[in-house]
Parts: sequence; C-alpha cells; structure tokens
Amino acid sequence: MRTQVGIIGAGPAGLMLAHLLTRAGVESVVLESRSRDYVEKRVRAGVLEQGSVDLLVQTDAGERLLREGLIHHGIELRFEGQGHRIPLTELSGGRSITVYGQQEVVKDLIRIRLAAGGEILFDTEATAIEGIDSDRPRVRFTRESAEETLECEYVAGCDGFWGVSRGALPASAVRAYDREYPFAWLGILASMKPASEELIYSYHDDLGFALHSMRSPVISRLYLQCRPDEPLEEWPDDRIWHELEMRFATAEGFELSGGPILEKGVTAMRSFVVEPMQYGRLFLAGDAAHIVPPTGAKGMNLALADVKVLAEAFRERYASGSDRLLRSYSETCLRRVWRAEHFSWWMTSMLHRFPDDVGGYQHKLQISQLRYVITSKAAATTLAENYVGLQTV
Repeated sequence: MRTQVGIIGAGPAGLMLAHLLTRAGVESVVLESRSRDYVEKRVRAGVLEQGSVDLLVQTDAGERLLREGLIHHGIELRFEGQGHRIPLTELSGGRSITVYGQQEVVKDLIRIRLAAGGEILFDTEATAIEGIDSDRPRVRFTRESAEETLECEYVAGCDGFWGVSRGALPASAVRAYDREYPFAWLGILASMKPASEELIYSYHDDLGFALHSMRSPVISRLYLQCRPDEPLEEWPDDRIWHELEMRFATAEGFELSGGPILEKGVTAMRSFVVEPMQYGRLFLAGDAAHIVPPTGAKGMNLALADVKVLAEAFRERYASGSDRLLRSYSETCLRRVWRAEHFSWWMTSMLHRFPDDVGGYQHKLQISQLRYVITSKAAATTLAENYVGLQTV
C-alpha cells in the first residue's frame, strides 16, 4: 500500500488530521488497532475549548456538536462547604467551553472520513515504523493475521501513549519529561440528571478531589480521587454515592439524586512530554507526544491543536514544496503543550489531597490558593483564560 501521509491511530488526533488533509487535497491512510465499535464507544474526556469547537465547526465537522453540545459559561470551585462560580466567558473575552464527549467527536470524524471515501483500516495493528530518515518511510502492520506494509512520504504517530510511534524515535535524539501522581480518578457514568448546569470542581479537606460533569441532560459523569492501585471491587455503588455526597456537601445542603451506574473505571494520572515531537519524517501528535492530568481538561484539545498545526505544514509542503512549517512543527506545538502542562499541574495540585502531606502544610497552601482564585479577579482570569483555551501562546 502507498499513500502520502500514513496516520497511525483513529482517535481525535488521527481522524482530525485525516479530515484536514482531505480538505487540503493530501492523501492519507489511517491505521487503527481496535475495531470501529470499540473506538466509537471508548469514553474519554468531553470538554472542548473554544478553539477546538471553532476548528470542528469551520471544517464542517461540527454540525452535531452545535446541535447536541452543552455550552458552559462558567465552572464552580467548591471548598470549605461553599461553592464559588468562576465566570469563564466574562473573564475570557467572550469564549466558553462545550461539553461534548470525545467518543462523539470520534463518531463524527469517522462518518465524515468514510463518506468522503477515505480509508480507515480498523483491527489493523501497526507493529513497526522503518526508514524515518529516508524519503520513503514504511509502516509495518498486521491485519487478519497477515503482515503488510504501508509505504508513505511522511508518518503521523497519533496512536497514544502506549502506541508504537514514540518508540520509533531514536532514544539519543529525544528527551522525555515524566511525572506520576500519587492518586488517581475513579470515574463513573450514571443515568442521572446532572445536579448542576455547570461543572463542579470540589476539594474536601480530608477526602480530596471530586468532579461533577455531564454528557447529556440525562447522563452524568462524576469522578472522585482514589489510590492509583484502587481495586474496583472495593467500590460498590453505595460507597461511591456516599463518598461523592460527602465531597460535594455544602453548608446550605447539596444532594445528588444518584442513579444506575452504567460504567466505572480507575484512571491513573501523570504528566509527560517528549521533545522534540518529530524526527526525520515521523511526527507525533496528541497522547503519543504528551500526557496531561485530566484536571485541566486539556488532553483532547491539545491533540486537536497539534494536528491543526501539522495539517497546515503538510498543506504547505504539498502546495509549494516548502518544508518550513514541517521543520518548526515541534517548536510551535511545544509552546502550547508546556502551557497546558503547567495549567493541568496547577489545577491538580490545588484540588487533590496529597497522601504524603502528614503535617498539613500542602493542604494549607491549597486552601490559600483557592481563596486567592475566588477573591482576585486577576487570579480568576488566569484560570478562565487557560481553561477555555488561550488564543495565542
């Protein structure tokens, strides 16, 4: 098989890149190790920055998003038994966030890709990337137990943290920055009307973090801080609802109606960046190049920002022969990546109970920071601008 750009991974990054390349008249083939059914049902974060919404809408991929997405103009920070609203839109010059599940973005992009006659090879596992120093790199993959090769001019690694792409970069040519956190998120999807019209980020003095989010007017997404090695069998439904009620409790009284839990899972938390995000003719995007803790809601948004830059670089390369934007791809993306890494670390550090904080020093700092954010317009503006997505970095 031959194409101009070989794309590994059919998540938001790979699918959006393929969509943008089609619009630019550049050929591509997408390889995805999982089935279409699995990919479309893989529930992930669902908070879109203003820039991500604009990208989807402007490229004719946002019709259902505009119809079904939930636009939020603020979030709530809750601590010491009180809630405090941060007016995101007011503080960020009119920008907002939209709650729309990652799997919904994936469904939309798959439908558009296939309708345009583009190729997505599901159940196709990329096993090796060769010749990235040459002008004709190759992706070896397995499909239906047969080994095949995709020859291309460039390779885009959009296959996540555990994919094959990052490992194809020469170890001597890259540097990885990594931090693991001493806690995780237990997330549930519940058949329950959301208890709030906006997201609630809560910090409990003793129990730590909880987040109230939603996927639709009748489906809620909730998270609570737990241990990274937390066995799910230790979290029966009754315990989950009890813990959530305690973490969201206010002096005025706040109740979760509860409901059937449709799914639950534990998500480990880490910060990770590899530099550079490119080598030879291999370019990394999304989780293949960087991971952020979910507290700042940046993962999918960074992936879409990466491929917007990469698609424009490929468009220039095939339209004019210039590789100027391709050469600067990593440098351009990393400015935004490190800003998002800092913001996600800051939100995480402010809202989680640290198990090694025996004397309570960290806790006092966190309360001080939270009080500053809700009483200082400058501090609240910093949170708002970063949360909705900075226009320039």
